[in-house]
Amino acid sequence: MRAVRYAVLLACFLAYSTTAAAAAPVFQLSDLQKLVSLHDPQISPDGKEIAVIVSTPDWKADKARTEIDLVDAAHGTRRTLIKGHESLSSPRWSPDGRHLAFLAKDPGTKKTQIFVMTMNGRRTWRATDNTQGVDDYAWSPDGKRIAFIAQDPALHAEAIKAHNKVFQVTNGHFLLTKDVAPWQLWVAPAAGGKATRLTHGEFSLGTDQGGTTTPAWSRDGKRIAFTRIPGVHWASGFHSVIAEVDVASGDMQTLVSEQTSDHVEFAPTGDAYAFLRPRNGDQNNGDAVYVNIGGKTYDATAALARHFSNYLWMPDGRTLVTAGALGTHTVLWEQPLPGKARLLDLGDVEANDGLGTTTSNNTTSMSVARTGAIAFIGTTANHPSELYVLDSVNAKPRRLTNVNAFTDSLDLGRTESIEWIGPDGFREDGVLVYPVGYRRGRKYPLVLVIHGGPTISSNAGFQRLAQLLAAAGFLVFQPNYRGSTNLGDAYQHAIYRNTGDGPGKDVMAGLAAVEKLGMVDESRIGVSGWSYGGFMTAWLTSHYDVWKAAVAGAPVVDWLMDYSISYYQEGDAFLFGSSPWTNDGWDIWRAQSPINYVRNVKAPTLIMGDVMDSNVPLVNAEEWYHGLRDNGVTVEFYAYPETSHLPHDLVQVSDVYRRWVEWMEKHLK
Repeated sequence: MRAVRYAVLLACFLAYSTTAAAAAPVFQLSDLQKLVSLHDPQISPDGKEIAVIVSTPDWKADKARTEIDLVDAAHGTRRTLIKGHESLSSPRWSPDGRHLAFLAKDPGTKKTQIFVMTMNGRRTWRATDNTQGVDDYAWSPDGKRIAFIAQDPALHAEAIKAHNKVFQVTNGHFLLTKDVAPWQLWVAPAAGGKATRLTHGEFSLGTDQGGTTTPAWSRDGKRIAFTRIPGVHWASGFHSVIAEVDVASGDMQTLVSEQTSDHVEFAPTGDAYAFLRPRNGDQNNGDAVYVNIGGKTYDATAALARHFSNYLWMPDGRTLVTAGALGTHTVLWEQPLPGKARLLDLGDVEANDGLGTTTSNNTTSMSVARTGAIAFIGTTANHPSELYVLDSVNAKPRRLTNVNAFTDSLDLGRTESIEWIGPDGFREDGVLVYPVGYRRGRKYPLVLVIHGGPTISSNAGFQRLAQLLAAAGFLVFQPNYRGSTNLGDAYQHAIYRNTGDGPGKDVMAGLAAVEKLGMVDESRIGVSGWSYGGFMTAWLTSHYDVWKAAVAGAPVVDWLMDYSISYYQEGDAFLFGSSPWTNDGWDIWRAQSPINYVRNVKAPTLIMGDVMDSNVPLVNAEEWYHGLRDNGVTVEFYAYPETSHLPHDLVQVSDVYRRWVEWMEKHLK
């Protein structure tokens, strides 16, 4: 009996040793250096090839090596088409598919210009030489011309040269140091040559935050439509309309007069056009896709009553494909005109770029061929971004690339969706990522990672930070609170005049639902987020005493200050329906500002942010830091010398994630 017992013990030991030796590695911080990003897939008119931006990290240089690859749509074979250019972006096929244009920094002009190459690879030329550089462009229907957007030369150059640098302050952010010149529309021969300016005035086709309109050619090539913004600052975009200009005469007229209209596209057949606009003009609703057919405009997506992040026309000119969030998934719909929308079957693929950042993860990049094939970037719960193709709206997606193959050999945290009924009767949801090596019956420390926005949502795609936390042994909960874009307009609109208390109760209801699963160590719960997620972190730690650790990235803590100096301004005002400096808004703006409750906070807090962030100015973080420190709360504050809202270079992104995970390990384990 003793011999048998020893034999059994030996067998168990050997089995354990073999299993341990064969255990797969987990997702680590160093794996960020391997993640390849794909962007802007452009399928050729005949549907046979797809041009796509491929960005590979270069840790030593702290930047991405970017190239344009060409992928065979039938077999997935991939070859490098264009590399070695700075600021390489925006591949666009000519209508006949014989040429590919792209944007890149020109060594001669030192600015971003349009380049065109023949697809036989024999010749590449620079099509523009604009002194300020090109921001966006579009081929004409006949392929002979290219419309592009470029900023005007710097304003008051002579006065500045003479040391008179004063400028007028209007609705720009507090970090501006000069007046911003507007963006205007030009047309150039595709073969190269003199460009013609088509628009003039103080209005703009772009803003100081980098977004410009994409020109939209009419089917006959005689007119170009664009988003016309009354000023150059981001907040001016709330008053944008859609205009069009006659290419021959330069005469301009308004095509869509309803404000906040954007992203216009003409149908490939007939005289219809579509555009995006907040449903019914209410800024707290999601963006609807409006269509004008025969002079009559209607909301083609009214029956779904939710936010759409993108759309495209199908070749028949009578159907759209729309993109948006549905619960914890990013999906595509086929939208007949008119008719009932049909959800496309994407299986376990999320139709988003898979970046999995803390502030944005709902972007859908897609394009369509004349055959009806659709190329898009997608991700799954356990695999980052890859290139996919739908051969038709009735087909299932085929994955064409495997640029992130290394993740298939990793032991990743399992991702699931969870639903609950919220405090106001809303059916709410979120995403759970289990700790690597999860065992039923054990309880784990929990970290909440709350998305920014607020008008985005967390989805079940691959999330870098969540997987890093899961690898460290944490259960990760990503709740979608009111204001999120994934549960319809009613839920998105419910944040109106309820920016902190309502979302806070939503998150706490979600936390209770997770706790009911029986796997949370309720003595070890942390909360974290960036941007609006940072605001939620500040709100929750100042209103609920359940947190043992907190990470507040770029947190909004003082709505009054944020309204007054950030570029949002009017964007903040739409949430409250008023200004903080009027009688109507005096009380509510202050009541919803976490800084007024800073004396309640007990959780050890890590604060991070970018020094020159004009989105959520670092002054917010400074206030929160001093408020916590002066009240005896354990707090550390780290700032990155960047102009962005979240560091974008690999070294500093890695540092953000490292500090985030280590803070939770220090205080929850």
